[in-house]
Order: sequence, then C-alpha cells, then structure tokens
Amino acid sequence: METLLIVDDDLSLLESLKMHFEEVEDVEAPEYQVVTAASAAAALQAAAESSPSLVILDMMLPDRSGLQIIEEMKALCGDAPILIVTAHHDMETTIRAMKAGAFDYIHKPFTDPAALDLVVARALQVRQLSRRAAGINFEGAAMKLGDIVGTSPGMQRLIKEIGKVAASRATVLITGESGTGKELIARVIHNYSYDEARPFVAINCSAIVDTLLESELFGHERGAFTGASAVKLGKFELAEDGTLFLDEIGDMSLTLQAKLLRVLQEREFERVGGVKRLKLRARVIAATHRHLGDEVSAGRFREDLYQRLKVITLEIPPLRDRRQDIPALVHHLLERINEKVHKRVTRVPPEVLDHLVRLPWKGNVRELENVLTRAVVLAPGEVLLSEHLPSEAGSGVPERPANLGYLGEDPAHVPTLAEAERILILRAMEMARGHKGKVCQMLGISRPTLERKLEKYAILPQRPARKVV
Repeated sequence: METLLIVDDDLSLLESLKMHFEEVEDVEAPEYQVVTAASAAAALQAAAESSPSLVILDMMLPDRSGLQIIEEMKALCGDAPILIVTAHHDMETTIRAMKAGAFDYIHKPFTDPAALDLVVARALQVRQLSRRAAGINFEGAAMKLGDIVGTSPGMQRLIKEIGKVAASRATVLITGESGTGKELIARVIHNYSYDEARPFVAINCSAIVDTLLESELFGHERGAFTGASAVKLGKFELAEDGTLFLDEIGDMSLTLQAKLLRVLQEREFERVGGVKRLKLRARVIAATHRHLGDEVSAGRFREDLYQRLKVITLEIPPLRDRRQDIPALVHHLLERINEKVHKRVTRVPPEVLDHLVRLPWKGNVRELENVLTRAVVLAPGEVLLSEHLPSEAGSGVPERPANLGYLGEDPAHVPTLAEAERILILRAMEMARGHKGKVCQMLGISRPTLERKLEKYAILPQRPARKVV
C-alpha cells in the first residue's frame, strides 16, 4: 500500500481526493493510504511523520507557497515524487516548479480524475524504477585513458596502440566513423606524449573554405591580400612544439594537399605572402571518416600524402561493434552531462540499459551522448526513463504486433497473455480511431484500467482524423 500526502487549503477538495484514492472500486487499481494537510506547516509535519510515497502539493497555501517548501519537502520525503497543483496557468511558475524538482505540474480543477490517476501511477512507477536501478553497479573494470572508456577487445587494442604512439613523434592518421571520438583520441595521444603542458591546436578542414583554410594553416603577412591589415600566425606556428590536429583531412582540396605534403616532407613552411621559411616543430595528427584508400583510387586524395600520413594508423571501432562498452559509457557520460546541465540523474533501470545496448547507434558515441543529454534534461527525478529514448527502429512508434487470428498447432506461434492483451487493445484503438471511451466499452474495462494498460504496453494514443471541410 502506497501512502499519499495531499496538501491543499481547500478542505472540500481534500476530502474528495481522499475518497477518490482510498475508495477505488477497480480491483486492478493500487491501494492507497491518504494523509492530508491544509497548510505548509502541517504538510511538513505530516511528511516527517508519515514518510509518504508521493506528495500532491498545492502551489498556494495560507502560510507559505508550495514552491517555498518544496526543498524541505524533498529533504523529508527522500525519493517521493512531488506533484505541484495550481489553479493558475502560469508559464513562469511552471518552469520554476519543474526546475525546483517537481515530478509534474498539474492544474485544478480535476475535470478528468483518470488523468490524475495516470500521473500518480506514473510517478510511483518511476520511483520504483529508481529504487531498482539504485542497486546497479556500473564501475566494474572499465579501462580508462583520459576520457576513453572501454573493455571490449577493439578498445583494449586501441588503448595499447595509443600507449606506443605516445612514446614517438611519428605522424598519426586516425580513422573512424563520425561520432566515434577521433579528436578525443588525438587529445589523449597529445596528453600522454609530453610531461609538460604544450599547445594542442585543432582545425576542421571541412568547415572552412579553401582560400581561408590556407591562411588558417600557414598564416599570412600584412598586405598579402585584400583585408590582410596585420600579420596573422597560422596553426602551424600556434602549435609550436605541441600537436597540430587536422580533422577531416579527407575533405581537403588537392591544391592544399600538395602544400601540406611539402610541409610534412620538408618540415618548413611560409606564410601566405611571405618569403621567410619557418620551421614546423609540431607533431601532426590527422583524422578522417573517409576511406582514404578509396579516395586515392577515385583521384580525390593524393597517394603520396596518404603514404606520408599513414605512418601510424589508428582505427576506432564503431559503437555497434563494441556494445559491451555501452553500460560503462552511459555511466561515464551521465557524470559529465549531469555536471553540464546541473541535474542528478544517476540511476538507469536494467531494461533501459538493455534498450540502450540494442540501439543501432549510427552516430556512435556522439549520438549516445546527445540521446542521454535529452533524457537527462527531461527526466523528472534521478532515474533515466525509456520514454525519453528513441525506439529500436528509430521511429519512436511501437512495432506492430503479429496477427491474433488462428493460432495453428505450432506452440512457437502462440502469444503470451500479455502479448495477446496488447494486440487486443491495439485492435480496439484502431477500430475506435483512438476514442478511449469507445475502447473501454468494447473491452469492458474502466478508463483508469485502460490508461494503465496503454502505459504498460507503451501504446501511443491515436489522434482522431480531422474532417476536411
């Protein structure tokens, strides 16, 4: 039995809500014990005495506002979700309530009790998920080098290669799909190559037009071209005796490829419009998501430059080829994301983690970080929810179930009771065109029961088709 604490200065509303939650006729509905309070002081005392599972807190109370006591309430109630209730539709207050840690923000009057039931049930479900996820240990034996996380064979091999590369000054070519972390690998090589701090200068060759890229790399003298009013140091100079990272070098034009080849061969360069030869002291690390061998065959990349760059080649495996690293990566990225967005989402239920492991991750670690960032921002508490993650098919729409017609004699084709129930509800939703009242009549169930089933089976409500006038 769950204990609900309802705080509101409207005594008639308190009584009606207490009756609503305690006198439920539906045998499938959860049982609640309701504690009520009509002021902020009484609410804090009741919270301390009853240890509620969930709090429904009115925004406007006679002694203090709900926002003013939400922090104290959270301290007393631990992980109990707090639902803020108000009669005012105020965007600013809504944002402040959610920022303060409210699970949800709902409006009075409660014209649809089933909607309130659904919010309460969902909040308690999230609390249960949070508690289950609290016991999961992400630590394990994850091998880390800087921000590189991984225990898969491919990552262990890569980490060993980085250790060997860091001991030399050889040119390095890093290959891998977009989002695998090529710049991260370059920075780790740089950090482990020197005992003292040295410059790390990065430039994206695909993000700058050809004419500007030459100036960015080599620098220019005053008056070298229109608008060159002063001497500009290029990346080759700014890198000094550190590392110059040329990202997406496969997108560099053939003209600039020839000039870069000369610099790598002679270890000297000139500024645009200059005559003085300057020494290249920096180590060069290049990266690309393209297959440079294919680019050479197609005539889009110089073979002599390719041979010069691939003295040492490090290939980063895509995330889909090292799925065993995803749990440790999720934990590592959550630490960083929480710090960045000022939240504390630290718990990941087993089913959510399994879902993350199964996703295709075409965008690799970058996509994983973006997905986790969105889920953390939208999370109402400390637990990561599957509803804020993409579907395995990438569409966000549950997969259409199999036919529930004649089952035949093959036991393998017989659905489970849960599968059959989900299929029947989907059929009814289609026939009723999303009208929940008609679905309840067809299936002979109550509205709250239908809402719980829709939530349980992740069935998205269908919008009735609009008439075209």
